[in-house]
Amino acid sequence: MSAASIPKRRINVAFPEPLLEIMETIVPARERNSFIVEATEKALRQERLLKAIRASSGAWSDADYPELQTDEDIDRYVRQLRESWMPLPREEAVEGKETNG
Repeated sequence: MSAASIPKRRINVAFPEPLLEIMETIVPARERNSFIVEATEKALRQERLLKAIRASSGAWSDADYPELQTDEDIDRYVRQLRESWMPLPREEAVEGKETNG
């Protein structure tokens, strides 16, 4: 569905005059609607992300994962995880890539 075919609804929003004056000097008149919509979309994405971060806060406990306390522990865990699904050891995969391409 293209942006032009998405149903739209008009709303009445009051902006502080100083903010409108700044927008009028920066954003051309025919581009203000899309500017406001894009800014709102960006702010909503940020709010949604913050809400998810707050909701998941405390889900991870160091006590539950004592084997992942240091950067080295985490590196080792990620390496083992990658090796479990990589068809070749990393060194061999890199070597093959260098010789084949």
